Amino acid sequence: LSVCSKLCYAIGGAPNQVAGSAAAFFLQIYLLDIAHITPFHASLVLFIGKASGAVTDPVAGFFISKSRWTKIGRLMPWMLACTPFTVASYFFLWYLPPFVAGRVAWYLTFYCLFQALTTLFQVPYSALTMFLSTDQKERDSATAYRMTMEVLGTLIGAALQGQIVASAHISHHCTTNASVNTTSHVISLHEPSFPEPLDPWSHPAKVYMIAAGVIGGVYLLGIIIFFLGVKEKDDPYALTSDRAIPFCKGLRLTMKHGPYVKLTASFLLISTAVQLEQSNFVLFCTHAADLRNHFQYLVVTILASAAVSIPFWQKILQRFGKKCAACGISWMIPFAVMLVTIPNLILAYFVAFVSGLSIAASLLLPWSMLPDVVDDFRLQNPHGKGHETIFYSSYVFFTKMSTGIGLGISAAGLEFTGYKPGICKQSDDVILTLKILIGAVPAVLIIVGLFILLFYPITEESRKETKLALEVLR
Repeated sequence: LSVCSKLCYAIGGAPNQVAGSAAAFFLQIYLLDIAHITPFHASLVLFIGKASGAVTDPVAGFFISKSRWTKIGRLMPWMLACTPFTVASYFFLWYLPPFVAGRVAWYLTFYCLFQALTTLFQVPYSALTMFLSTDQKERDSATAYRMTMEVLGTLIGAALQGQIVASAHISHHCTTNASVNTTSHVISLHEPSFPEPLDPWSHPAKVYMIAAGVIGGVYLLGIIIFFLGVKEKDDPYALTSDRAIPFCKGLRLTMKHGPYVKLTASFLLISTAVQLEQSNFVLFCTHAADLRNHFQYLVVTILASAAVSIPFWQKILQRFGKKCAACGISWMIPFAVMLVTIPNLILAYFVAFVSGLSIAASLLLPWSMLPDVVDDFRLQNPHGKGHETIFYSSYVFFTKMSTGIGLGISAAGLEFTGYKPGICKQSDDVILTLKILIGAVPAVLIIVGLFILLFYPITEESRKETKLALEVLR
């Protein structure tokens, strides 16, 4: 693979991350403080939206596995067809409709559409790794390029969104009068500096639409570069007599494949922890740590640290193995606990930097390890083909379901403890809940996930043996 091909492949994954990052960091606070829907309804939007994306995964895998080869490949047509609809659904997700009664249904509809459409892109895109090259090192290298660009996309999305919409969340009233009443919701809503909550053309609503338009343009540009620079190859191992594994049978076989089950169980817990950190970080900085003027810079610090550390983690996993590199995911635990207990500005930036290192490891490793699992399965089932999309779609299904459940529970927890949109200072119960969601819950999930990963059976030695056996088969 040429460097140009790897770069174009990597750029193709960035737009999804740009849009997904903006939604991960800002959608919850947008629904609560701009759209003014209740935390309970916000939890429904986040959970059902994630669940719809998760349900789309096996459906997408089923239809893609039955697709025929075309002039531009078997996977590429799916990615191109869903892109314009994805951009449209993303824009309307950030539009504040003029009506009030149906706002929950509006956001639920477009978040479900956005999640489903990004899935229709993500499943064939991630499976495309197996059709770029037969060489494990080439695929690992392409994955490293991809994850570097995806983290850069995450950084771009959060930075663009953060810089454009920061003015919607920085209230002069909140910064000059720290002793504002924490319970008088009506008084704080009617302060002159607070935007009219039902006005679709208020300044906060407009800046969110501007951000959505900019990110939509980035989305289209990335997909064009991807299409022009990547050439999909047909299955290099399959014989002409080999038949595609039926989807349901393939799903049963993958669920019985030990390495896949352990890898998926481990990283669905770890990805849930990372998603909880992302979705609650802006709320934590705004309401629990008195860092409302710095949250956009802290988010950029996290993602810049993650972007620059991807090549470092790639070197680590090449030299010491992938299971060893997974220990780096645990680095964020002590520092997140420190931030919760000592919300200091300098400490916050240091925590953001270390968290970025851990997030980079959590993003790179599963996508680097999944091709090894697919190769191991291929060796045990040498005369079947078409199982790659089954592996990738079911993996994304489980991780989306777990993060959806986690986000739904976290938003419901804010509702239970009395979160009120628009007030400058939340109650002590809400602040405690945000601290738990940022510190304790992710720490427990990461520890359990890494414990499960200890039993993952594919080592560097077995990986080399599989590579040799597949070369003989090929």
